[in-house]
Amino acid sequence: MVFRPQKTNFQLKIVENIQTLSIWANNPWRRYSISLIILLLGYFFGSSLGMVSAVLELMDPVAAFFSVIIIELLIILRRNFRLERKKKFLVLLLDSFRLGLFYGFFTESLKLL
Repeated sequence: MVFRPQKTNFQLKIVENIQTLSIWANNPWRRYSISLIILLLGYFFGSSLGMVSAVLELMDPVAAFFSVIIIELLIILRRNFRLERKKKFLVLLLDSFRLGLFYGFFTESLKLL
């Protein structure tokens, strides 16, 4: 017999907030504005990862490893949420964040040329 883990209060509040945000974002302008904000946050994190690793004098393979781990986790989350119709907005936000990360990494790599 398999027992399902109980849902904690924290998990319930996160799910409620995501559903409330999804209902609020029914308007296309709101949806695209949140998507753009998430894209810019992803760009910020992607570009700052390269800068932080350079300032702290960490090895570049370590920063590349962490960035690949983050991107792979985002891809796994997207696969899990893709089939559920209620989580379509969350998939849009994950894709926007991932695209921002890619764009941030790409612009950081151009600085090295």
